[in-house]
Amino acid sequence: MKRSALIAILGLIVIASSAQDSTQSKKSKKEDRREAKRQRVNSLIKQEEEGVLVYRKQSIFGVELRTNGYGVFYELGKMKSPRFSNIYKLEFTEIKHPKEEKLPNGTFAFGNPYIYGKVNNFYQVKLGLGQQVILGQKGNKNGVAITGIYDGGLSLGLLRPYYIEVQDSTGRGRQIKYEDDTSLFVGGPIIGGAGFGKGWKEIKMKPGAYLHTALRFDFGRYNEMVQGLEVGLTVEAYASKIPIMLFNKEKQIFFQGYIALVFGRRR
Repeated sequence: MKRSALIAILGLIVIASSAQDSTQSKKSKKEDRREAKRQRVNSLIKQEEEGVLVYRKQSIFGVELRTNGYGVFYELGKMKSPRFSNIYKLEFTEIKHPKEEKLPNGTFAFGNPYIYGKVNNFYQVKLGLGQQVILGQKGNKNGVAITGIYDGGLSLGLLRPYYIEVQDSTGRGRQIKYEDDTSLFVGGPIIGGAGFGKGWKEIKMKPGAYLHTALRFDFGRYNEMVQGLEVGLTVEAYASKIPIMLFNKEKQIFFQGYIALVFGRRR
């Protein structure tokens, strides 16, 4: 009986000792993980103070003023090394013809503004991928980081017919595009523009491709924020010529420069 009690007591001591060791081991592992996390955070803080861009992902939005139009874009970046990031880009732009001139109204004083000779609005939806290269770090928290960007991909051109309002031979107002009545479209009498809502159901698609390169100047004060300016060049090529304005040569290839305001976040 005494022997059984002694064996039971020894067993309890062994179990208690094992449980204590296990608890201490778990506490030790948690403390190690906390210490490793603390060191990573301290390293990131130090790099940020030194003006080094460090992140896993960045999401950037941009608003562009182009030499032949305007545009907006969204860019997702994933850092692959201290200097290089892969980028994935979605962009919407409009190319305008350099000869476009908006007139205040048509033959009649009450007409809407319109563009004489314009036959199509030309929009582009672009999907591409490329790389961002860090050319110069900030140097300090208040510095400016300089990055180079190059990307390319598909460009889907969208032609929306341009409508104007004219007065026909019966004296009534009609909204027409160029193909409806070429002589009336050109010779009028023109009342004015037909408005932004016309032509969306008649869009024609023009497949193409694009290439793009740019320099980005990031002056955001904190590493997790993106605030800056971007200047760049783009070339787009389409499978067929794009009719935008009457009495002008149609193009398949378009070159343009731009300046953009960019903003976003890193994490």
